[in-house]
Amino acid sequence: HCTTSDTFIPNPKKRNHLYQMVPLSIFSAFMFQLPLFSSSYQIPQQKQSRIVCPPSMANMPLTSSAIFEGSRGSVKKKRIPLFTRSSFLSTSMIIPVAFAGEESCAFNGDGMAIEKNPRYIDSEIQMSYSPDNNPRSRGILVRRFTGDSTPFSFPVKKVRLVNEWPEDPPFLPDDFSRQDPLDDGAFYTVPRLVYHIDEPAVAALTQYYRKNIESGSEILDICSSWVSHYPLEFPRVMKRISGTGMNKLELIANDQLSDYEPKNLNSDPKLPYNDNSFDVVTCVVSIDYLIHPIEVLKEVRRVLRPGGKVIISQSNRCFPTKAIKMWLSMNDRQHLELINAYFQYAGGFKTREAFDITADGSGAPDPMFIVEAVKA
Repeated sequence: HCTTSDTFIPNPKKRNHLYQMVPLSIFSAFMFQLPLFSSSYQIPQQKQSRIVCPPSMANMPLTSSAIFEGSRGSVKKKRIPLFTRSSFLSTSMIIPVAFAGEESCAFNGDGMAIEKNPRYIDSEIQMSYSPDNNPRSRGILVRRFTGDSTPFSFPVKKVRLVNEWPEDPPFLPDDFSRQDPLDDGAFYTVPRLVYHIDEPAVAALTQYYRKNIESGSEILDICSSWVSHYPLEFPRVMKRISGTGMNKLELIANDQLSDYEPKNLNSDPKLPYNDNSFDVVTCVVSIDYLIHPIEVLKEVRRVLRPGGKVIISQSNRCFPTKAIKMWLSMNDRQHLELINAYFQYAGGFKTREAFDITADGSGAPDPMFIVEAVKA
């Protein structure tokens, strides 16, 4: 079920779920002239522009538009052509779409996003090599899925967890081995400003978060990246959204985070937060990479407040060289049972619940599953 790469470049000649696979480090170096193994370049923190794409326009071949002019800090937005990565390489045709600023994102009385939310947010992230000794920079064009104004529906089906695990963990050290045992820091040096699951899966997760995380919560997103898949309104209705992840540059580019701490949980599972700090902890399609998952979940329990919950989401895509050995030998159902075992051996959690939240719609979307646990 795992692909050979998590970097997807849509083929402009195909409107289905076939993808061209491009190794990200080579693609990034070719497109943006970035060093393959260097952490000296920096992404200035900025707020991304919102491009309105109503449902009636949702299936248009969007290739270009104008970015809303605004600023955040010292970074200024420019009116530039917008492209998906594939169309950027293959065409210069401009198809205009409507664009607007912050006021375009509307909410109902409960703080829930409504149909006026855009389906996509297109923006440019300026990445500089080093402000001290290399002033050159490159603009990276990115598209964010908001999870709203899509043609998909989002059923939630409960999955029974039936496997009975022994009192002591039955796992062997080899179960957590990986094809690539080298330091993860080198693997994640180049920022991956791409999605690791498709749009229906992202939208399903976003809608699940909207319905299951209360306003005013303090949230921690572990194994985070340049996107956290939260609804657009979360930064304004949540008290705090913190993030930890492997790549500092991706965390800087994540405009839903109120604070962040770069952290390699495989080298040190301890979370850099005080006890009882958060109401919710999320982890998106990443628990399969953890070589110390039980220790990490013990840390999650420590930073959660009593009654706080963990939402682990999982699909069937991964970097197979970095996923643990036993994960690669299991199917989707077995993955859910394994995550349940992690919670059991971490201790301090109530009975877990699992859900299939795979979106309904045309094509064959990536499956999406949830394992949710509440701190006792």
